[in-house]
Amino acid sequence: MLSGKNILIGITGGIAAYKICELIRMYKRNNANVRVICTPNALNFVTKLTLQNLSQNNVGIEEYEINDFKPEHISYADEADIMIIAPASANTISKIANGICDNLLTSTVCAFKKPIIIAPAMNCNMWENPIVQENIKKLSTLGYKILEPESGFLACGYEGNGRLCQIDKIFDETSAILLPRNEVKKKYIITAGGTIEDIDPVRYISNYSSGKMGTAIADEAFYNGNDVVLITTKDIKRPYKIIKVKSAQEMQQAIENEFENANVIIMAAAVADYRVKTKSEQKIKKTNEDTITLELIKNPDILQELCKKRTHQTIVGFCAESENLIENAKEKIQKKGCDYLIANDISRKDIGFSSDYNEVTILHKNGGIKQLEKASKQEIAKAILKEINE
Repeated sequence: MLSGKNILIGITGGIAAYKICELIRMYKRNNANVRVICTPNALNFVTKLTLQNLSQNNVGIEEYEINDFKPEHISYADEADIMIIAPASANTISKIANGICDNLLTSTVCAFKKPIIIAPAMNCNMWENPIVQENIKKLSTLGYKILEPESGFLACGYEGNGRLCQIDKIFDETSAILLPRNEVKKKYIITAGGTIEDIDPVRYISNYSSGKMGTAIADEAFYNGNDVVLITTKDIKRPYKIIKVKSAQEMQQAIENEFENANVIIMAAAVADYRVKTKSEQKIKKTNEDTITLELIKNPDILQELCKKRTHQTIVGFCAESENLIENAKEKIQKKGCDYLIANDISRKDIGFSSDYNEVTILHKNGGIKQLEKASKQEIAKAILKEINE
């Protein structure tokens, strides 16, 4: 998603510095070029070698390590599309707010004319200090994006506001800034994950769906500039609308609430075909009998019902098959009435459930068939969206 983007990360002296290693990995997994500047104190918490290996770039620490005619802090500022300072200490925040340039990081900030995200992390008493708060307010007024710390148990032993915000939040904010959405193209409803059908308070019927494929499609649709609603059984955070559901009936209701003004519905979720007819309100106890019988009833066929009621929507279904993939998929697309059907072969261990890779066949209602060879689910998501939007 971030191919061709140049991201500059500034790390200051704080225990949360180690968390930035995972942030670098997230940027790199999305094909961004990452460079890192550390204050000298940051190296008390994370090593230069670690950061260089993760970013695959030299790490800047000292000023005036000039290899050519351009001062290093100017070079960093010119090359990057965005700068993230995380964790940002009270010391560095105060320096930036007052224009102090006494190290490579603060000098680079002073020369930086593009977006800057600041994610503070410090002791709760330091965060609540009125001088720090005044500096935060000043930076926010000047256009810096402040991702405030979260509350929790701190490394110093205190409990309160001061924990570095979630790494996902920094990544999402970076993506939202670097991939501006000037005009909403379409509204997508996408489902993901396996539904859960309760048997009693401790047991349920479900399946192995990880939700990765549906989430990858939602990510791709959003970063293409669309309005996205992801209806999922998984706990995830994204910069678009997430509706968390559990059962097939809850998923159906959530879709119906969003359906009328949607343009595209992609049913990537693995919806349970059956549910227990009568859920026990108490835990079912083990008896002396060797067997137990559960009476199951059919869940609503959400895909088929949506196809019957659509007015203008493009509807895409998914099917998971362990044998006779194409034959079963052809029968299903005719029965359901959807515009496209994405067929998955779940008999293979290297793709599908829980894997980061997939290989699918796209069936069109007019009889067309397109095979997508094994690739990352992000690449498969791109190809699916391209196919249904041509």
